Amino acid sequence: MEKITLTVNGKKREITVSPDKILIDFLRDDLHLTGTKQSCDRKGQCGACTVIVNGKAVRSCLRKVVDLEGADIITVEGLGTPENPHLIQEAFVLSGAVQCGFCTPGMIMSTKVLLDKNPNPGLADIKKALARNLCRCTGYTKIVDAVQLAARFIRGETTPDEVRAAIPEKMMGASHPRPTAMLKACGLIKFSADYYFDNALEIACAHAFEYYAKIKSIDISEALKMPGVAGIITADDIKGTNCLRQIVPDRPLLVEDVVRSYGDPVAIVAAETREQARAAAAAVKIELERLEPMMTIGEALAPDAPQLHHWAPNLISVTPQIVGDAEKALAESEYAIEAEFSTQVNHQAPLEPEVTVCYLEGEGNDAELVIIGRSINIHPQAREVAEAVGWDTEKTRYIEAYAGGQFGQKSAIITEALAGAACVHFRRPVRYVPSLAESLFLSPKRHPYNMRMKMGADKNGRITGLWADMYINKGAYFLVGPITVNRTLHMLSSAYRIPNVWASCKLVYSNNAAGAAARGAGPPQSNFGVESMIDMLAEKVGMDPLKFRKLNSLKPGEPRSTGATVSQWEFPEICDLIEPHWERAKRDAAAFNEKGGKLRRGVGIGVHAFGIGAAGDKGHVEVEVNPDDTVNIYAAIADPGEGNDAMLTQITAHILGIPQEKVCLHTRDTGKTVAMGPAAGSRMTYVGGGSLQLAVEQLAGAMDEAGGKTYGALKKAGKPTRYVGEKKIKGGAWDPKTGQGDSFESIVHNIQMAEIEVDMESGEVKVLKMTTAIDAGPLINPQAVEGQLEGGMDQGIGFSLREEYIHGKTLDWKTFKFPTIEMMPEVEILFQQTPRPNGTLGATGVGEMTMISTAPAITNAIYNACGVRINHLPATPDKVKKGMDA
Repeated sequence: MEKITLTVNGKKREITVSPDKILIDFLRDDLHLTGTKQSCDRKGQCGACTVIVNGKAVRSCLRKVVDLEGADIITVEGLGTPENPHLIQEAFVLSGAVQCGFCTPGMIMSTKVLLDKNPNPGLADIKKALARNLCRCTGYTKIVDAVQLAARFIRGETTPDEVRAAIPEKMMGASHPRPTAMLKACGLIKFSADYYFDNALEIACAHAFEYYAKIKSIDISEALKMPGVAGIITADDIKGTNCLRQIVPDRPLLVEDVVRSYGDPVAIVAAETREQARAAAAAVKIELERLEPMMTIGEALAPDAPQLHHWAPNLISVTPQIVGDAEKALAESEYAIEAEFSTQVNHQAPLEPEVTVCYLEGEGNDAELVIIGRSINIHPQAREVAEAVGWDTEKTRYIEAYAGGQFGQKSAIITEALAGAACVHFRRPVRYVPSLAESLFLSPKRHPYNMRMKMGADKNGRITGLWADMYINKGAYFLVGPITVNRTLHMLSSAYRIPNVWASCKLVYSNNAAGAAARGAGPPQSNFGVESMIDMLAEKVGMDPLKFRKLNSLKPGEPRSTGATVSQWEFPEICDLIEPHWERAKRDAAAFNEKGGKLRRGVGIGVHAFGIGAAGDKGHVEVEVNPDDTVNIYAAIADPGEGNDAMLTQITAHILGIPQEKVCLHTRDTGKTVAMGPAAGSRMTYVGGGSLQLAVEQLAGAMDEAGGKTYGALKKAGKPTRYVGEKKIKGGAWDPKTGQGDSFESIVHNIQMAEIEVDMESGEVKVLKMTTAIDAGPLINPQAVEGQLEGGMDQGIGFSLREEYIHGKTLDWKTFKFPTIEMMPEVEILFQQTPRPNGTLGATGVGEMTMISTAPAITNAIYNACGVRINHLPATPDKVKKGMDA
């Protein structure tokens, strides 16, 4: 141990530390300055742990405390408070740069160092200063906006008060700062890892590092003797089902006999410290008999392939969509094309690892098991954990901590049941902080697709039919099962009138990473194939790609390929909206290419019509007036960063005509809410917001009758102070033989335009600009909507060009090829706001929209630039170069 003196946030400290103590651990664990975040396993890859040391931006996960004698350290908590924020914190909040908030403190500290040295930075300066700070939510555009606004504040060109004064007072259509944004900017919001309990155990798991194997033996004897170990749990110690049942109970909590996927957990080690738990977990000896893994669809469907699960063959299901006669239509078409496509396994890549904290509240078996995690569907996941670990479901409570992004990943239980099992077994609070590597192999992924498609058009260029045979690699476990299949088929025909369709989705078990929800959940994969085919068919017809799409637009009164007839269809209008930008981009690319050289530019578009409000969906929200005249909202509406806090408070304030500050949200606790489904499918504004609207309108009506907007007025008039709103979407029936039936109630229309540059020597592709035209109804908070669109485009760029998760080999952000601020393209957003009859105050949702149509826009642009058609994602330089060489 060594004695050193240092200053933290202005307070001088004399401390005794071990030579191995890392600065981030000292700040978080010793001082509980939890605004400093950890994502990347101390590899310096993410920047979430950035603090200022002697005036320099330092990644605290890389610095030993003993090397900081006499250092002056500033963390985000020392920069400002919500009552007295720093100008940079003000700028991040007012610019909409705070979404999930996990990366925000590190971003702010890097910005502080930049602006201290250069109060008037250019874009290149900002990108260089923040190059080591990762963000998954924003696409970095709003981050740059925030830095530029902070610089203006510091130069005295404007003030936060002036910026706030320019925000309209109205609630609908105004970019009011999100209610939680300033707390996040000051590092005061609690994520799962920020909860500490006295007498808590830290746990780690012993994993089986084979893709497919039989367990011959598990030897915990040596691990039990290691320092600090409180005990070790194997499958035999689990009192519940030891099985995670989302739809099908096929996923063991702790593997007992057969390992089906790389990293399956075999034992839970509990110890006094995380380091002790991890060291003991590494000492657990697992003897395996390796089996030949089935990673691909071809391997899983081979005639001699073993059956992975007893309940179903490897070909789990075949789901059709049939309308008209596609084979006949294609045979009679004037123009016809055929191609094969594939998409990769992709990780959703939230920055925050899958941390869970559990504790028992009360005594004995009557105690309540409390789970603190980052679920987007807290009620069913509380039940799922209780069943697996053997606790009373009525005495199990889930509290949603603030989440460092999720993008569909948290539709599944990941670490909650492991922590819950340890908590129940040892009857002590438990913290499970997995490594990033663990978080990567334990969490579900975006399914990879293999697709063969045919499409035809008549002599006038009208689409005659679509034939699509799609194989979906489910991976080792069922999880959300058929949901991805249903979304794929229900959005397959996208914006177009396609009178004849034969489509089939075949869901296949394998030993690959299990697939579940991921931003878009199905349509990003299938729409890549469809939009590539649309461009190919337009070329064969000899028609401009945009004009071809508009010609083939569905019209009100016509059916989608599900058989559901649409009453309104805004797609032709957004074609008109983007057309001048399309024509300008084509001219710009042609002018650039005339100069010659090794760089060539191209422009491409991708389209999608995204369904929201699935048939049979429903929501439940309750509102209540308090004696102090504030209004409580009770709703199980998760907000991992997309802005549901703004949506709920602005709708309530708008309808009641009260200040936004008088609205209090209770959305993160099963003890205060009832179930209403996941914060997924972009459904929360439409379904959750719609339920809220119904409840608040009842309250507003009661206030009108009572003659006042106060608790006292309601009581005096004999009116209730609590109201329930339930939005129910009709239907939910489909013909299993044809897939025809009820579908989504509302449609969001989107066109993505990508302007790219290809290096003809290396095959490297650079995205220069993304332009999106969108109609999702009236905007509640324009800044929040922009943030979702920009973040979705950034994810779509990664999906199309570089990101690929390889099970067991992608173990950190470097091997995943996480996008950085230096890759950020210019972005332009074109809004059309057509009210939806059943929308929430006319609005729908946009969280997934731009993720879906970005990849085909980019690959179509690559073809436009260099004549190489990329049908198999990602479009890496080697694939582009190989295409050019051919």
